[in-house]
Amino acid sequence: MPWLIIALAAFLRFFLLGIKPPHFDEGINGWFVDQVMKNGFYRYDPTNYHGPLHFYVLLLFESLFGRNVWALRLPIVLVSIACVWLALKFEPLVGSKVSRIAALAMAVSPGFVFYGRYAIHEVWLQFFSMMFILGLLGLWRRGTLTYLWYAGAGLTGMILTKETYAIHVACALLAIPTLAVSYALNRFPDTKPAKQTWSWIDLAMVVIVGGFAVIFFYSGTFFNWSGVKGLYLAFKAWTETGAAGHGHEKAWDYWLKIMGPTWEVGRADFLGYELPMLVGLILCLFCQKFKDLSLRYLAIYGVGSFVAYSYVKYKTPWCVISFGWPFLFVFGGAILLVRPKHLRLAQRIIGVLLAISLGSSIWLNYFRCSSPDEPYAYVQTYNDMFKLTKPLLTLAKRDPSNYHLIGHLIRSSVYPLPWVLGDFDRVGYYEGSMPPNLDGDFLLVQQDKIKDVESKLKGTYYTEMMTLRNYQDPSKIFFSANVFKDVFPGRKPEFVGGAQKLAPTPAPQKTP
Repeated sequence: MPWLIIALAAFLRFFLLGIKPPHFDEGINGWFVDQVMKNGFYRYDPTNYHGPLHFYVLLLFESLFGRNVWALRLPIVLVSIACVWLALKFEPLVGSKVSRIAALAMAVSPGFVFYGRYAIHEVWLQFFSMMFILGLLGLWRRGTLTYLWYAGAGLTGMILTKETYAIHVACALLAIPTLAVSYALNRFPDTKPAKQTWSWIDLAMVVIVGGFAVIFFYSGTFFNWSGVKGLYLAFKAWTETGAAGHGHEKAWDYWLKIMGPTWEVGRADFLGYELPMLVGLILCLFCQKFKDLSLRYLAIYGVGSFVAYSYVKYKTPWCVISFGWPFLFVFGGAILLVRPKHLRLAQRIIGVLLAISLGSSIWLNYFRCSSPDEPYAYVQTYNDMFKLTKPLLTLAKRDPSNYHLIGHLIRSSVYPLPWVLGDFDRVGYYEGSMPPNLDGDFLLVQQDKIKDVESKLKGTYYTEMMTLRNYQDPSKIFFSANVFKDVFPGRKPEFVGGAQKLAPTPAPQKTP
């Protein structure tokens, strides 16, 4: 059963991996990797508040498999599958049934699958926070060296991933005294901490290895020592962004709307994205009934993280996987709360919710992954982008010399195109200006500049209208008819520049 769950998770994450265009953030992350290629190291910027590990892993995969969306997303796919595997590693702490239900819920969840196919940081944060909590609980219940390494590696990985690790560490520590109060109110046997079988030398090794990894990556592999100061400087920018929102501010109940049924003007979503997660959150109210300290701790830690993420104004939907995973264990723990005579009913309800989650995941990830109506497709690039990139890449595959085509992108906010077109070495980006010679092999022109550009063009072009993503005005694509005539066989150019237009026939002179 565990391997079937992992196989299902792998299939859902690998299948049609390139079906959706690169997200805005994927383009940004890919561009950062390009800079690492050029500079030889990642220059950590505290105002970026994203750790360096992700970029070095992307660098490795792009070096092995090339600059393409599969190589960009592959490491995150593998880490997302590893999260499902890690959920199964909780079995000695919460029991096989609970861990397998949690792993299955994670394997089919619309959000965990959707963002498990994205080259962004949050999956790393989920993976390392799960590892950190597994280590803490394992030290309490087993006390072995393996769990000490889990805790140390999890903490190190969170620090290397994103400054949000501070929330998770704080919630994990605050959950310990809260659990002590919970136990004092409702005691049960067999709760003494296990004897620790590791030594102080083992602890020193964990600290040294973790500390070296943090310094190694934040210092740009020892080429940018000022980056180490970013470990504390980043929190100033991070707290300001979290308090202000900077365009991503959401109401406190945003996560509840993401998880469960919502009704909005113009649409009715009777089934939310994360019903198992929502049920797990509700069941946290009954965590005192758990005769298992690990489940109680996960419930307390999960609620603490949920409250913290709800308080922060800056909210993006992919954060739901960072704090929502403990609720999947509480969801699986529902079978421990019901009486034996109601167990079969509880199992059926769990099965129905997981089936709904699987259906929603398939619908979202393979049919609606770029739809602006889907909250998870947030700042998502539209399939319209392919109108520009497919003809270009088609020519480049036929003849690599076409990577030297001249292109002018005359508009603001064009990501992910700078990364997608990174192999085209004669492409210029003009946000507030224009090139001296507007004619090129291809152009992308912002709507309010189309007339101005067309009045100065001299060549003949095929044209298309394109919208890169929501909340952005359309653009017009111009493909040189001379260059792209084989890509558009039988098609007549839609635009003829001033120099190509025939002069009007002069009127005949009147006979004197």
